[in-house]
Order: sequence, then C-alpha cells, then structure tokens
Amino acid sequence: MTHTSRRGLLAAIAASAAAVPLGTATAAPARAATSTGGAGAAGAGAAASGAAVDPLPGPGAARSAVTLPPLDASYFSQVALTAPLTATVLPGTPARTEVTSGGGRVALLTHGARSVLVAGPRRTFTENKRPFADDFGRTLPDTTLPAAQRKYWGTSPGGGSWSTLGPAATDYSVRPGTGVIALTTDYASRHASLRDDEITDVDVRSVARFDKVPTGAACSYALSFGYQDTHNNYRARLSFLTTGAVQLRVEKEVADAVTQLASPVALATAAPVGADWTIRVRREGTRIRAKAWRDDTAEPSAWAVDVTDGTFGKGRVGLRALADKGCTNLPVGLLVSRFQVDAANWAAPPSVTHGDWVRVLPEPFDGTWTAELERTVRGWAGSTAPDVLAHAAMFLAGAPAVTAGDGPAQGRQVLGDAGYGYLDPHGYRYEGADFHEYMGIGWTFPDGAHTGPSSKQTGNLDCSGYTRMVYGHHMGVPMAAGADTSGERIPRTSRDMADHTPGVLVDRTDGTAPPAADRLQPGDLVLFDADSGDDDPDRQIVTVDHVGIHLGTDATGRRRFLSSRKTVNGPTMSDLGGASLLDGTGTYATSLHTVRRI
Repeated sequence: MTHTSRRGLLAAIAASAAAVPLGTATAAPARAATSTGGAGAAGAGAAASGAAVDPLPGPGAARSAVTLPPLDASYFSQVALTAPLTATVLPGTPARTEVTSGGGRVALLTHGARSVLVAGPRRTFTENKRPFADDFGRTLPDTTLPAAQRKYWGTSPGGGSWSTLGPAATDYSVRPGTGVIALTTDYASRHASLRDDEITDVDVRSVARFDKVPTGAACSYALSFGYQDTHNNYRARLSFLTTGAVQLRVEKEVADAVTQLASPVALATAAPVGADWTIRVRREGTRIRAKAWRDDTAEPSAWAVDVTDGTFGKGRVGLRALADKGCTNLPVGLLVSRFQVDAANWAAPPSVTHGDWVRVLPEPFDGTWTAELERTVRGWAGSTAPDVLAHAAMFLAGAPAVTAGDGPAQGRQVLGDAGYGYLDPHGYRYEGADFHEYMGIGWTFPDGAHTGPSSKQTGNLDCSGYTRMVYGHHMGVPMAAGADTSGERIPRTSRDMADHTPGVLVDRTDGTAPPAADRLQPGDLVLFDADSGDDDPDRQIVTVDHVGIHLGTDATGRRRFLSSRKTVNGPTMSDLGGASLLDGTGTYATSLHTVRRI
C-alpha cells in the first residue's frame, strides 16, 4: 500500500499570556492521540534515581516552548480582511508575489514554491538545557585511531562532549558502564567537564567510587559546577581519608586559592572498599545546596550543606579527582558509573519571536493569483493551526509524545521529543534515522519503493530525516525513498536536497564565501558543508552534509535555524556543540552552502 502524508495532527496551540510548554499541545480529535509516556528526556534521570526533581525556577520549568500573546481581538483582525486583497509581483530573484490588505502584508508567495509566508499572531520559540544521564556505555579511547585523534571520555548522550584535562590524556578512559580517572601521581588535579559553558541553575549528581582505600594521604572526588577552568570553579567534594572515613566539603577555587563555603560534614567513619557514593548539587541563583550518600542507602531528605555564594555565574558541570600529596598506594582509580543532570537552565536560552507562519500549498505557485488562491490565503489569515514551524518545534527537548489515531501510522508516535541516532561501541551516534524509522515502521513510497524500519532508530531523526518528517510526512510534500533528481520529491539526503529539493533555489555560495541569503525566510531549508573531510578538492567537489529549517531572527538579532544534531542528540535551535546561527564565525555560519524554499 502507498502511504500518504499525515497533516493536521495537532489542534491550534492554546493562546496564553505565559509561556506554553510544548507539553500542553493536544492532538486533533480522531486524528491523533497524545501519550503521557513519551520519549522526552525530561524526567528520565529522576525516574532512574527514584527521587522527584522539582523544576528549577525561570526558563527551566519548560524545556522548550512556543509562546503566544493573550487571546484578544487582534487575533481576528486578519480573519475578516474586509479590504480587498491585492497581489503584487516584487522585484528580485526568486520571484515573489506579495498579498496585502489595507496596506498590510497578508502573505508572501514564491513563484515555483509551495511554502507560503503568512502573517499571523506573534509567537516566541525557546529551548532550554535538556536533562540527560551518562552511564558511560562505550569503550574509549578507540585505539584504532591515531593518538592525536583519540577521545578519552567522548560525548555524553545529549549533554555535550567531555573535556579531560591534566596531567596525562591516558589517565582517562571508558569501559562499558564506567568512566575511569586513574590517579597515577599525587598532588595533581584531574578534571573532566562537559563542554557547555552556559549552565546557571542546575540539579546535578554523580555516582562514583575509588577502587581502594588510600594510604599515606587522602583521595577525593568532586562534583564541579560553575566551572570556568581548572583554576576557577565550585565543587562539592568527597574526601576519602586513610582511616576509611568520608567527609563532604563544599568549596570554591578562585585563581587557585581554595575557600571552604561550609564546615566539613562527616558522612562515614569506616566506608567499605568499593562502595559507590552519590554527590548531588542543586544550585539556584546564588543558593548552593549539596548532599552525598553511600549508594546502597537511601538519599537523605535534607541537604547537608545550604550556603549562598555569587562568585561564579554560568559555567560547566563535571568532575574533579585528586590524590593528596603523600598518597603512597597509587595508582588509585576513580570509577564513575553515572553522571546525570536532572534539570538545568542556560544563562540565555535561545529565543526567536515573530509573526510569520509557514503554510504549504498543495501545488507550487505558478505566479498567477487566482480566486481559489485567494480563498486559501483568506482561510489561513489569523489561523493558529499548526504550521511548518509548529511541527518542527514539536520534536525539541521535552515535547510530548503524540500518536497517530488513524492512517498507516496508526498507534505510532508521530510527534514528540526526538533523538538523533543510536550509539556505536565508542559512543558516537549513527546517522540514518529517517521519518518512518522515528515511527518504527516501514514505508512504501509513491513510486513503489519500500524502505523497512530499523528497530534501533525508533524515536530518532537525523538531519534530513527531521526535514522530511516536517515537510514530507506532516506537511504533505512528496518524498523519494533515496536519491531523486526530478525536483518533485524530497530526496533522502542533504547532499541531494541541495540540488533537487522541490521548490526554488534562494541562494548559494560562490565557492569562497557563504551566501548572504538576504531574501531568507522562515521555513527555508539551509544546507551546509559542515564537514570538509568528505569533500574532494582534487575534483572540486563540495559535499553538502547537513540540513536545517530556518526559524527566524533571535533576540540578539541573529538568524537562527532548527536542525537535528549528533552532540545534542536530536532536533535543536540551541548552540550546544556549535551555534545554530547563520551569522558570525561559527561552524554553521561559515559553512552555509545553499538555501532552498520548498
């Protein structure tokens, strides 16, 4: 059977004066059903630990959100459109027709494209730090790689990549289920931190143990937060004494000078060898709370330390290990079994606000303004029914699961928090998750080609799979099973999308600089040559290897896009692992290759 597209799965987004988390979106009756047990990362860590985690204040209460202003008469000012609609062809390339009413723009149609920019209520798209847990299910370093290319702790599942510092790279390794820090020398700190410098409020914990009781001098392991560098950070530190006693210390280090923020707290007098210990820190503004406990006991209900300090603002989270000067039974191994962020805020979550809604015509606009088109545009005016951007946002962190109520994907999840791909043995994410694999089903395309499902990719979308899910599955643009040069179907890969996506070419690099794309619109496909390693300079072949959907101008005046990325583990508009911006000197700003309008 040939599968058809699914459209109109969500009802209109509820209008509210407050931020509307994606979790409040509901499904259209008889078309889709929401599921309370979705694939969202939020809450996964808390469930694993058995402890409830309250939302942090501020933006942390909603991982991702689409905000609409209060419902009032302005919502309906465009619905009436009492003045006649006027269609005017604008100068420039690509050719566009502007539709106005009473001097105000109602819609912007591009000749040869199906996507239409429609004026509507202003809304704000935001994204915040996604919760995650790293259980170290990988083997590193990969000894088949040259030493200079080896990663020693690799990448966490959605929290960023690990940086390991001091004194030797080989002191760090990962075996399945354990991140190892080998204390091979005394009086030398070893730091493992996650490359996300924007974290402010955070609820974070780690689980680790030493493989022996130290002799001669103590060993310690700490949970770092507000981390600026190895010389400036906060930490909640467990000191394991030679007697077997364990103490909790909360301290800050400023330019190598260490200050205790509270008196040491005695936790044990004779801890057994090989026992796991959890450290948990909750930071809210300048308030810092910490506790620690042996993992075979219950988490204490009270915080052991509750202090206030504002020395460091945003910063990384991570771990620090140290053998005090005089420790005589080295090497001592710190074995980390889990690192988990239950909730966190970024200092400035990315935010895009505008009144542009992206709708899709059943056929490309041929440049002729007709009565039928006028009826269509009038029907769109003022509507808050989900559009391209609303569907795209429904795969961000924390978005609720939505299952299809009928059709070929009946009973399958078709919207909701998505990952990027499953992990290889070294912890890197495989590409290859197309739209139907997110749903966990095979798919027969209009030309009869069939692609089977991958059980390992259910819930995942790679960058082109994400684009196809939004524009193809949900908005009804035809898709091809693989490569397709007809210009009538969306090809499978970003490489082929650059030349053969249905619609029109908006702009392209001149070979030396990224395109200015001064006519870029929300909803446009932005395609990148982000990895020069797959180019062929001898044959002057540049390979497009990433695709996203332009979202609009953010609060800082820069152009921001949505795409599914490996480091973030799924669709994002954020800057973790590389800024999702088309302006500046970041990877994506400098590697923008092609802009297309479907």
